[in-house]
Amino acid sequence: MNRNLFLLTICQGLFLVNNITFITINGLVGLDLAPYPWMATLPIMGYVVGGALAAPLVARTQERHGRRGSFQTGLLVALGSALLAAVAAQFQLFWLLLLATVIAGYYNANGQLYRFAAAELTHPAWHEKAVSLVLAGGLLGAVIGPSLAGWTRVILPVPFVGAYLALAVVAVVAMGLMALIHFPPEAPRHADAPQGRPVAEIMRQPVFFVATFSAAISYGVMNLLMAATPLVMDMHRFEFADIAMVLQWHVIGMYAPGFITGHLIRRFGVLQIMGIGTVLLVLCALIALSGTGFTDFLIALTFLGVGWNFLFTGSTTLALGAYRPEEKDRAQAAINFWVFVTMAITSFTSGAVATTGGWAWLNVGSLPALVLVMVALLWLWRQNGQALTRP
Repeated sequence: MNRNLFLLTICQGLFLVNNITFITINGLVGLDLAPYPWMATLPIMGYVVGGALAAPLVARTQERHGRRGSFQTGLLVALGSALLAAVAAQFQLFWLLLLATVIAGYYNANGQLYRFAAAELTHPAWHEKAVSLVLAGGLLGAVIGPSLAGWTRVILPVPFVGAYLALAVVAVVAMGLMALIHFPPEAPRHADAPQGRPVAEIMRQPVFFVATFSAAISYGVMNLLMAATPLVMDMHRFEFADIAMVLQWHVIGMYAPGFITGHLIRRFGVLQIMGIGTVLLVLCALIALSGTGFTDFLIALTFLGVGWNFLFTGSTTLALGAYRPEEKDRAQAAINFWVFVTMAITSFTSGAVATTGGWAWLNVGSLPALVLVMVALLWLWRQNGQALTRP
């Protein structure tokens, strides 16, 4: 851990404050404002659709303005979109809320690159630990996000307006911290410099394909169940404090392992840790299918968080060795694009199925995707022998 990595870790935490608060409140605000109940999670879907649409633009911004310039642009968008969402909540405008979340997707696409930037702030031998530590900064989101939603939910006459305004303040704080980070200077780009391979060629590599597929499924399954949880618990008459606590422990499960995941990857190998993460996600679905009591939600969502951490951190680490320095922007954008596409699909599916009493179907539906991930990991292991099982 160095000064720059520490500051980036805090920025990652504030990014997750934004994400978790959005997920905690957007479904509930959407349920209140949407013309039809099945449209409740459209604001969550808008956030990830905006991220998918913004991913290529963010890649170009990174190339032109570097890490800091691009990240600051994302934070400026976060500020503006939070204010727009506050206006939408204040005047009960569902479609304006949806627009605000789509715009906020640009910040989502930007923040997803923090983990890749972390690897550039340390020696190559510490890349997986740097990625893991920055992701561990998400604990700030776990602690502050649900609590912030709860504290600010009724601070103003219209519910949740205060929560959106608080996110605007969070964005301003993050901008100040980002200004203090010194990223390595970008290598000058000459006309005769290597341009790297096309994205399609990069994607055809078995390592990169499995890393992208695993990252997308890890986020897709996590988003499918997490986005539905507030709605399902609300339909089962749980108090908002109970919903917030379940989400809080879920996010703790997502990011607390970050302090050791990098060490585990170096000790046991990236494919093994990704496999353990997949098994934990399967256990989450099975526990969720066993009942709808508070303890069932709490344990299942905690397993969901830990499983996501192992599989997603492993996917990021696996991808780092599958592209050249001059290809990093397009390769990272490709990974994030497919992550956002998967999240967009699961966000819509989550709301539509959950509001029609399909909590069990959501969990059953996640199992085939997880089986495919396990098959892909075994296939990659057979392709590469022991090369990727140990550092």
